[in-house]
Parts: sequence; structure tokens; C-alpha cells
Amino acid sequence: MIRTGLTLRRLIAAGITAVAAAATVLVATAGPAAAATTPGIDVSNYQGAINWTSVRNSGIQFAFIKATEGTSYKDPQFNANYVNSYNAGVIRGAYHFARPNISSGATQANYLASNGGAWSADSRTLPAALDLEGNPYAGGYCYGLSTTGMRNWVQDFLNTYRSRTSRYAVIYTTTSWWNQCTGSWTGPWTNHPLWLARWASTPGTLPAGAPFYSFWQYTATGAVSGISGNVDRNYWNGDRTRLIALANNG
Repeated sequence: MIRTGLTLRRLIAAGITAVAAAATVLVATAGPAAAATTPGIDVSNYQGAINWTSVRNSGIQFAFIKATEGTSYKDPQFNANYVNSYNAGVIRGAYHFARPNISSGATQANYLASNGGAWSADSRTLPAALDLEGNPYAGGYCYGLSTTGMRNWVQDFLNTYRSRTSRYAVIYTTTSWWNQCTGSWTGPWTNHPLWLARWASTPGTLPAGAPFYSFWQYTATGAVSGISGNVDRNYWNGDRTRLIALANNG
């Protein structure tokens, strides 16, 4: 989801359609084919000014909005997007672009929580998302960390975010990045919702151990009324009622 001058495009994993497991606190229905799919988007400064009333009127139900990156960057459009989406009736959540090679997971989780990524039980605020993808800067695809080092970094972030907000953060990733950079770690999926990035007609193979996806980013070239140019499009793997339940920690 990071956009630089050359616009990073995430690697897309191929594979078979996943079969979902029984619903847990992550809340999904029996499987992608049987589930109600609730439409959403994710946005950042890259999209410029957004008319959120038009976005909501076009049928968009939720949005993840870039808040922070690393330990020093706050998206300049975040405050406007976060407030205006809420006022338009869009269920919204913040997201943090992880940079595991510049500071600890705890430091970045605290930065997110202190700069818009906190949570409140108001039926329109989702737990924040941790954006984990290939490094667009110097330092290697997996940020120069071993698989053990990456697991420790991610766990540090997740633990700290939960301590600050009481919520389990959403994890955004591709299957290929996750399996390569964490060594096919299965630990987080018991509690943390998966936001899968795969730009294709089906979700394909999920990261190791994930029983189902909760969110699926299926294209980076979507069009939505109220937004100029391309925007990432997503589905929630359930209906709006279940999305509100996730927002309210139900």
C-alpha cells in the first residue's frame, strides 16, 4: 500500500481458493463463495482529497486509512480522511506501514496508537492494521531480518498495540511475503484478522496457518465515486452486521 515515486506493487501469490474454517472472534462465514462480501477501500495521501459522502453513496461500507509509517511519518491526509469517512457513515480503521529495520515493533505500535491508530467502541472504528509487505527502501525484501527476527518484531508490535488499545490488530500481507519473511509462521492467526493482498479473481492460497481471510484486497486499480484515479478495492468476508461486530469487539 505504500506509494513512492515509482509506486510499489506488491508481489501477488498464486494458488487455489482457500476453504474457510468455522467462525471465531475474527468473524467470517463458511467460505468466500458462501459469504456475503461487503465492499471497501484503502486510501492514503496518494488519493488526494476525497469526497467521502460520494464514496459512501457509491456503496462503499468500510475503509482502511493510512495513518503512519515507521516512527516519523504521519500521512498528511489522515486526519481529514479519518474524520470525514466516519461522518459519512463509513466504518473506518487506520493502518501502519511497517519498517522493521529502523525501530522495534513496540516503538512503531506506540507511534501508531498515539497518532490516530487508537480504538473506540463506536460501531465505526476497526482495530488498526499492520501493513507488512516487501521493503520498498534499502535493506532487502525482508528488511534484513531473519525469520525469527521478523516473528519477534511482529509479535512485539502486536503485543504493544493490544496493550495500548485492548484490540488484536489486523495483519495486512501477501501469502508470498508472509511465508518467506516469517518462515510460514502460524502463530498470529488464532486472534488477528487476516487482510490478504492478492490482486486476482480469487483469494488463492492463504498465508501458512490462516484458516480464512477477514479482508481481501483484490485490486489496486479500482474506481470509486468521490476519488480521483485508482484506488485499492477490498471485500470484508461477511456482511455489514458482522463488520460492525468486529468494530465493537463483539
